[in-house]
Amino acid sequence: MKDVNNYPKKVANRRSFLKKGMVAAGAGTALFGQTNSVITGGDVAILRFLAAAEIIETDLWIQYNELGGTQDSEVPGITGGSAPYIAALEVLDEDMPQYIHDNTEDEMSHFQFINAYLASIGATPVNLDPFRTLPSSTATGARQIGRLTNLMQLTVDTSWWTRYRSSANNPDLDR
Repeated sequence: MKDVNNYPKKVANRRSFLKKGMVAAGAGTALFGQTNSVITGGDVAILRFLAAAEIIETDLWIQYNELGGTQDSEVPGITGGSAPYIAALEVLDEDMPQYIHDNTEDEMSHFQFINAYLASIGATPVNLDPFRTLPSSTATGARQIGRLTNLMQLTVDTSWWTRYRSSANNPDLDR
């Protein structure tokens, strides 16, 4: 591990800002009290990037919640869900709908918090609504509104599942 003192001052200053005022956890952040640090344009850009990432993540979770999450007024867009999808999720874990619901609420709070902080320091909060141009899923339970993401168009490499489930052909153990 490199010694942080050997980094250029600009990087050390950014690290100092993060240490004093913010703690990054995944794509979310949490503010701990007041800080005497001067927030630079670069700091604002980082926060705006994090807010945008959280908004995109929220868009995915909201779609997931529409189909399989607990349906209540705590998350906007109550649709009734998709009964067959919820039943399939509950085979995996009977608490899955509540898990999806709670994660959706968490993701919403992340971008709302970052945007509120940006507004509190006079910076422009992130608004990706003009980019909500993708169609919704046609699955039962999905609201037909503009989306930033589309769960039906994701391509995800799931070959890791079979590679790591095989005791005879595990790429990490067959060295």
